[in-house]
Amino acid sequence: MGMGADVAPGTLLAAYRHGIFPMPGESPRDPMMWFSPVMRGVLPLDGLVVSRSLRRSVRDFEIRIDTSFDEVVAACADPRRPHGWIDKRIRRAYGNLHRLGWAHSVEAWQDDRLVGGLYGVAIGGLFAGESMFHRVRDASKVALVGLVSALREAGSIDQRLLDVQWRTDHLASLGVVEMPRNDYLDRLEKALRLPLPEAFGGPPADES
Repeated sequence: MGMGADVAPGTLLAAYRHGIFPMPGESPRDPMMWFSPVMRGVLPLDGLVVSRSLRRSVRDFEIRIDTSFDEVVAACADPRRPHGWIDKRIRRAYGNLHRLGWAHSVEAWQDDRLVGGLYGVAIGGLFAGESMFHRVRDASKVALVGLVSALREAGSIDQRLLDVQWRTDHLASLGVVEMPRNDYLDRLEKALRLPLPEAFGGPPADES
């Protein structure tokens, strides 16, 4: 763990390219903290666990990408959520990254209403997930299904990296596994060489 530094776009992108991500301290006056976990949570693109009930739920939502980024981040930052950590610095920093084309939201909509979603940073073949939320049952899981689908459509699924920072019991139920730091950094180096998925502004996948 490290402390200090700003969260300007260049700082954030350099951190992600080296396997590091930020989290604010408990107080707005605390310096930013930076983490590179010994055991990293990752979701293999061929390992997402989609239960029968979730498969049915997918049909009840529309997936959109980058249509309401700020609203997704605001919902993830809702202070009423337990264990909330997203402060004004983080919201502003990732909003800047989004407007520069680096941060993206995957959204679950129902009856033209945003009911769930997630956001993260996409660099080449890396998607670094930051947070997710839901307002109706399964909405955040459906957004995750949409994200995995977008990453799989880009090809090279054995080389792309979907980083979720830490493995929790909830994430493990969806297929998240732990990866030692050195293995993660090796995978990261390879993933960064891949083209960005088309869903996030990259070139169409080569179908030849």
